[in-house]
Amino acid sequence: MKILMVLTSHDQLGDTGRKTGFWLEELAAPYYTFKDAGAEIVLASPRGGQPPLDPKSDEPASQTEQTRRFQADAEAKAQLAATVPLASISHSDFDTVFYPGGHGPLWDLAEDRHSIELIQAFLAAGKPVALVCHAPGVLRHATTPDGKPLVQGKKVTGFANSEEAAVGLTDIVPFLVEDELKAKGGIYSQSDDWASYVVTDGLLITGQNPASSSEAAARLLKHPAIAAR
Repeated sequence: MKILMVLTSHDQLGDTGRKTGFWLEELAAPYYTFKDAGAEIVLASPRGGQPPLDPKSDEPASQTEQTRRFQADAEAKAQLAATVPLASISHSDFDTVFYPGGHGPLWDLAEDRHSIELIQAFLAAGKPVALVCHAPGVLRHATTPDGKPLVQGKKVTGFANSEEAAVGLTDIVPFLVEDELKAKGGIYSQSDDWASYVVTDGLLITGQNPASSSEAAARLLKHPAIAAR
């Protein structure tokens, strides 16, 4: 099994002067879920090379067993430093794709035509797509073959407005994930703030927040479309 993981290349938190990027737990937890299952993993990002790590996700309070394992894994860190440019990726080379979050994707991946076309191509080929936390926001411009919003009528979740308010970034982010999913016709639901919560609707798997990363990855591996390959 070959799995693509797509990370952000954006490192600026609006005009605050603070840094952002991908959230470490949302990379590390699925990375080892996939690796321990024997999957081949390819990391990609819009610009290629080293993607920016949100410094908040590397603070002691945000550490997990998986993040500590990743930071001690020289092979994984070398792979992260050399992500493949997203424009060079073809869905035909992979069985599925997973998008970790962090605030960065709201600025670049949500507007990146290569990412949008890639997601649409995976789904058109009957391959599942999983996204966690802020990453479901990258679905905002994706459409079905008949031009409708991809999430229209789909059960989805993603970083809740209440969670964004809790981290004080409601007025900083370019859009709120919950609001955008609803605006595009998604059937949005959530659990308690910071609790693991994953929704599956057909080929689409979405997780609410960082704590949902492991469950979303496990759900992806068990998806019938993956099991059939």
